[in-house]
Amino acid sequence: MKKFINKIFTGSLLASMMLVSSCAGDYLDTTPTDSTGASDAVGTTANAMKALNGIAKIMTTQQYYFGQGFAGENNIMAHYENYPSENYLYNMYASGWAPLHNQEFHTRTNSIYDAYAWYYYYTIIGNANTILANIDTAEGVEDEKSFIKASALTFRAYAFEKLVHYYCWRWQDSNNGASQGVVLRLDESTGGQGYATLAETYAQIYRDLDEAIALYEQSGMDRDAAQIWIPNINVAHAVYARAALTKQDYSQALSEAKLARQNYPLMTNAEYHSGFCNPTSEWIFGCFGGSQENNWYWSYGTQFACNGYYANNQNTGAGAIGRELINRIPDNDARKALFLTEDKFPGYNYNDGSAMDLSYGILGMGDKETEADKLWDEAAAYCQKMAVSGLAAPYQAGYMYLGGQLKFHVFDTPGVSYLPFIRSSEMVLVEAEANYFLNNEQGAQAALIELNATSGRNAEYTCTKVGNELWNEIMDYRELELWGEGFAWSDYKRWNRPVVRTGFIDGGNAHISIVKTIPADGANKWTWDVPLNETDYNDELNLAGK
Repeated sequence: MKKFINKIFTGSLLASMMLVSSCAGDYLDTTPTDSTGASDAVGTTANAMKALNGIAKIMTTQQYYFGQGFAGENNIMAHYENYPSENYLYNMYASGWAPLHNQEFHTRTNSIYDAYAWYYYYTIIGNANTILANIDTAEGVEDEKSFIKASALTFRAYAFEKLVHYYCWRWQDSNNGASQGVVLRLDESTGGQGYATLAETYAQIYRDLDEAIALYEQSGMDRDAAQIWIPNINVAHAVYARAALTKQDYSQALSEAKLARQNYPLMTNAEYHSGFCNPTSEWIFGCFGGSQENNWYWSYGTQFACNGYYANNQNTGAGAIGRELINRIPDNDARKALFLTEDKFPGYNYNDGSAMDLSYGILGMGDKETEADKLWDEAAAYCQKMAVSGLAAPYQAGYMYLGGQLKFHVFDTPGVSYLPFIRSSEMVLVEAEANYFLNNEQGAQAALIELNATSGRNAEYTCTKVGNELWNEIMDYRELELWGEGFAWSDYKRWNRPVVRTGFIDGGNAHISIVKTIPADGANKWTWDVPLNETDYNDELNLAGK
């Protein structure tokens, strides 16, 4: 443990501050030096705010120790959530990434894919702990100290809550929380430390957030409106709602979700179609995305935006939604407009290879040249129609996939954009799910109506469904609303629901390499093993079981 944990924590505060290079614009300016120690880094409230920015920067920065593409939340969203899910398809690379899609790395404890989330979230925790250990003695006014402390506690709770998704069993499998939780590091120590139970882990997340919320209220402060990368009281309530939902503490999830979305109204259809690259009214928490902090080829938008570098220069597309899911959504839904679905191009056979190939699902690559060319023209015209004013046009490389998305854009090359981590739409869906399991079907229906009809996403939407039909409706709209934002795998794990991917001949749109059913009780109960580098050097860990 000492070797691995020291790599994470030694000088971690310094590393995070050095990542935030001096720049113009929204990030706070800082001029770190190699001689800056932790006490100096948090010696004043001004420096402590820079340290908070450093944590935010970790969430979007390439961690070179792990290699290409391991860039904080970008990597978590792609590799841990989107790829292994049922309804996020990236067919051109599917065969190469099939082990991740198919959950084959969960027990490979010497793999970087198993280790990365552990390393990344404990880096956030270590930096938060350094702030918490030093902020009380920092120079500055008490209100600022309270706000900074609250933000650091929120970062820590956010990281612990994420670790639970990946390295712990589902709550319903945990014997009421008696199973293995995570290592609850609450100070700057790096010595051996055993696992907490899952119940103890959730209790600590709750304590951190209770204290954070009290401190936010005590401070009377909030972040600047544009600083979505700094946690505030709404972020704390949102993380609380997530933790409670995963713990099946539905009353707590419901109340926290309502508090989380206060002052963050659902966005309009115009905002929804504006590219998901700049914050809107409902972005509660997200990453900084200005051009002066360009993450180049490791940003989410480079590979997964419809006008990012890959989509505009290669044959990969930018991700497609599952065909069966999107076909269950009414055609007049504003969100469905952001996907290249067959209802938009009627009159073609999508199952015989005439107008679209049946290996990858590329529109206009079929066997019948006249039909294929016509479909390609229609798809290209639709992409042009949905292009966002002021941004590069989507799919300039000319490769458009069935179900291909027009949701995520970038506003600068190769992949510069802000990225949402928490939106108020998610909180409405938490309310729907919590109400359903509290046997308040009317409340669940009302949440769906607010999300879908009141918002204008589908003004004709109504919901009178009950029982399993209502539950399926909640799951479908959660998948649609949050598609590509890094929820899909964790949602299926929480729902104890198998991933079922089908190929084109069976009505789906998955590449043959990932056509697979992954049972809910398979793949180590959908739990990543704690990495070997941790267990080898942490002699306090009990490896007897989960």
